[in-house]
Amino acid sequence: MNKLNLGCGKDIRPGYVNLDVVDYGGNDIHDINTFPYPFPDNHFDEIYCSHILEHIDNFNKVINELYRIAKPDSTMIVYAPFFLNTKYFGEPDHKIPFSIRTFDNYEYLGNRKLKFYEKWKLNHRTNYEGKAQFEVLEKKFITSHFAILKWMDFFVNIEPVIYERFFAGFFSPEEVYFRLRIVK
Repeated sequence: MNKLNLGCGKDIRPGYVNLDVVDYGGNDIHDINTFPYPFPDNHFDEIYCSHILEHIDNFNKVINELYRIAKPDSTMIVYAPFFLNTKYFGEPDHKIPFSIRTFDNYEYLGNRKLKFYEKWKLNHRTNYEGKAQFEVLEKKFITSHFAILKWMDFFVNIEPVIYERFFAGFFSPEEVYFRLRIVK
């Protein structure tokens, strides 16, 4: 099973190809803003992206490159700071703001019944007609890593899009999490 830990930093994971622009010891070195990546098409069963995609120069290019190197039906896990939280705007190297809707333009819709606020996805997607498509298996907010606030996860994730639209400015989650299936 081939697994990629993209932008690994010091999180060198056993059983993964750990890739970063800096040599942290035990990782492969490549600038993920440089294409193509040094992997063949349809190579990885899992791509793990923890707090890396907000640092990239061009979201669409990177997403299409990850799609290229992912096997059909493989999994991509993404953690990123929520754009209204200080974890995002407090870091000057962050370039791409992440929301609960970040992958909407790349979402494989299939025969899924759309909610009233998702109908725009039928005609107004801005994925630049790229090939990348993902089935969103799970998306949620992580409100906090402090145990005293973890109970909030349940409430903010009842309907995360509605929470983001109307309440996230009052109580900002720390992170967004996505589990995606590559659709080819």
